[in-house]
Amino acid sequence: MSQTTTTAALRREPRVAPGAPADRAIKRRRVLDILDAAGRDSLLLTTTTALSWYLDGSRVHISLAGDPIAALLVDRDGDHLVTFNNEAARIAAEELPAGVNLHTVPWYGDLHQAAAAVGSSTAPPLAEADAAVQLRAARQQLLPAESARYSHLGAELAGIMTDVLSAARPDTTEFELASALAGRVVAAGAEPLVLLCNGSSRSTFRHPLATHSPLGRRAMAVACARRDGLIANITRWIRFDAGTPEERDAEARIAAVEADIFDATVPGARLDRIFAGIQAAYVRHGFGADQWEQHHQGGPAGYAGRDPRATSAATDTVILNQAFTWNPSGPGVKIEDTVQLTASGLQVLTVDPRWPVATVNGLDRPVTLQL
Repeated sequence: MSQTTTTAALRREPRVAPGAPADRAIKRRRVLDILDAAGRDSLLLTTTTALSWYLDGSRVHISLAGDPIAALLVDRDGDHLVTFNNEAARIAAEELPAGVNLHTVPWYGDLHQAAAAVGSSTAPPLAEADAAVQLRAARQQLLPAESARYSHLGAELAGIMTDVLSAARPDTTEFELASALAGRVVAAGAEPLVLLCNGSSRSTFRHPLATHSPLGRRAMAVACARRDGLIANITRWIRFDAGTPEERDAEARIAAVEADIFDATVPGARLDRIFAGIQAAYVRHGFGADQWEQHHQGGPAGYAGRDPRATSAATDTVILNQAFTWNPSGPGVKIEDTVQLTASGLQVLTVDPRWPVATVNGLDRPVTLQL
């Protein structure tokens, strides 16, 4: 069967809830441990990040910019998902993991109030905000099925980047490039949460929303795509000439900054100490001491774009099987991939073997694609 036929066949299959029962059982145990430590009987989950993690990839949104259309009460007797009456049929058919009880409220009802009332306990539930640190820790270590889903998404997103950017030309506009990326991401069953693009006329912007400007001689594209709750992040560069010596030097130096960050991303390391190392790495590799202030540096990844961003105030500890997206940048340069820390070292998830690479400190890293 050809790849085209296989893909078409997969697309004809009805969607089912993506969760793996073994992974979900571990997640429930982690939440019950949070309840035990807090001396509480139930926890109310209300954010997209927490819901999509606990439900193991269920889609709980309509608008990407809106609040979830569901809330979930975890209590000692079970899991209770409350959604609006106009969402219930789809949720039940396509998003509801086995063993989760479904409840409805009118479309004009109060999800949080209704969810807080469905459990067996008479005490009010622990609010998600009051367990934010513990829930973030519970999300850190990716489980086998979600690790496999993440790896698959990362490879697909990297392949999409290769296909779309390889077809670009100097007169391609930023909007045209971004729209091509968006179309491919959606066709892959994912949601494009972030799409950035700058051509050579706008290369000073670190968060370049696309415009009608042509790419010119050099361009950057950034994509953050979510599927089954997991978010993969990637940045790639192309150019239509050999580049200047200054550009090539800066590209090599920003890759060296990233290599230092990767070296520091080991089990037991604290994010604030990694962040201090990032600040020093910019200076060590010839960038200004203020470069870390010009853009965030990334951090743990997974069910949030960064979970959390690394700062001097973030004291989370790195563990095995955790995912990260670090994104050091300088004037006109940036490097970014989604990786997972495994027992055998960092595994790059957003990788396409067709993209050109250079070996940096023993790891293949993307370089600018010359067209």
